[in-house]
Amino acid sequence: MFPGANADREDADFVIVGAPLDVSTSFEPGTRFGPDRIRHYAQGFEDYDHHTELRFTDCAVHDYGDVAAWNDTQEYLDYLSGVLGDVRYEDSIPIVLGGEHTVSVAGVEAVEPDVFVTLDAHLDLREELGGNEWSHSTVTRHALETADRAVVLGARAGSEAEWDRAEAEDVTVVPPDAIEDWTPDFEGRSVYFSVDIDAADPGFAPGTGTKEPFGVTPAQMRAVVRAVAPAMDGFDVVEVNDRDDGQAATLAAKLLRKAVLERAGTR
Repeated sequence: MFPGANADREDADFVIVGAPLDVSTSFEPGTRFGPDRIRHYAQGFEDYDHHTELRFTDCAVHDYGDVAAWNDTQEYLDYLSGVLGDVRYEDSIPIVLGGEHTVSVAGVEAVEPDVFVTLDAHLDLREELGGNEWSHSTVTRHALETADRAVVLGARAGSEAEWDRAEAEDVTVVPPDAIEDWTPDFEGRSVYFSVDIDAADPGFAPGTGTKEPFGVTPAQMRAVVRAVAPAMDGFDVVEVNDRDDGQAATLAAKLLRKAVLERAGTR
């Protein structure tokens, strides 16, 4: 159980669901261990948050456990979307622990947001990777099949075709050095918020499968979470693996808690 997620399901405002999918990781695998590592490294945090003046244990969070993954990605995403859709039907906010970034597709399908916002080193606008249209490199493109707009914060890598696609009006790309000048403008629209831990510079979070230097700092990521979380109707943190000493999982757990605390103040 995620530490502090002590609410009963019927009383929950937030429901954490683990999604340990690890099928399409294109470099270093291990995201199947992400949900457990994020839960483990969250154990050392204080319950009280000084910024919001809230206690995490008072935020009505429930941990559903993991939806065990299998190799048929599309079938798994359909099933996961159903689980997350039930959470939304119960008027709770789904919080997904990845797993590879592909699990965000299920979250977007369940929430049906107007805007998909992601912290990510990569554009993830590919049509396919290695012949796989459900690769973790296709997430933003799939999200745009549901959402009207995508905002990619921290992006610094992509194919030529992806950068061309990112020029369209429905995509906004904010590079790492411009994040501090970015201000969200959602105008009451529904938002799904995804944090790919590889948005962080690998010096801060090396436990991820596709590291990309010259990235975002943890403080910048926290500022983005503070800005976006009050508007979110769904959230995930993804691409944490077991190839470090807990740095990536610790950052992921802290950002998850911050997202919940910031959103709880608006419910």
